[in-house]
Amino acid sequence: MARRLALLTPLLAALLVAGHVWMGPNPKVAGVERQVQKGGTSMTLDSVTNSPAPPKTDEEWKKILTPEQYRVARQKGTEAPFSGEYVKTDREGVYRCVCCGAPLFSSETKFDAHCGWPSFWKALEEGNIKSLEDHSHGMHRTEIQCRHCGAHLGHLFDDGPRPTGLRYCINSVSLKLDEKKPPDAKQ
Repeated sequence: MARRLALLTPLLAALLVAGHVWMGPNPKVAGVERQVQKGGTSMTLDSVTNSPAPPKTDEEWKKILTPEQYRVARQKGTEAPFSGEYVKTDREGVYRCVCCGAPLFSSETKFDAHCGWPSFWKALEEGNIKSLEDHSHGMHRTEIQCRHCGAHLGHLFDDGPRPTGLRYCINSVSLKLDEKKPPDAKQ
């Protein structure tokens, strides 16, 4: 009996994997996604890969995001210059993707480019940013997206300060500041 079971186990495992690939993951299976708290920010992670969860449908994004966040992050819009929450802020912390919570930029690399949008001279983790050619509006630019969820963040230019010479020009509405808390005075 044990020998038969040992022979059938690989076959059953292959059938389960083939069914998962063919039909896709079952969203009702517990543990496929999990919510985690990182620095006060909630983020959905895939329980197998421990990376941000699989893409959501447009309807799911519309339920999660404000209309302006959806227009910019999911439809490649742009917020009006000098209108964003983070244009003039000097609060310390990590700027995360508003859609999936992936860490994108540090306040330590933020600078005032006088362009109307928050600007950074370096990404926090290059692996969280994806660059694409953008030929929209009769221009040639480099679009920046969140690598994990495909959210439109803004554009990358080569007119930034040293040491990189880069300017990540980002829509405030595509970001969520995970603010660094000041040290407790009692400690």
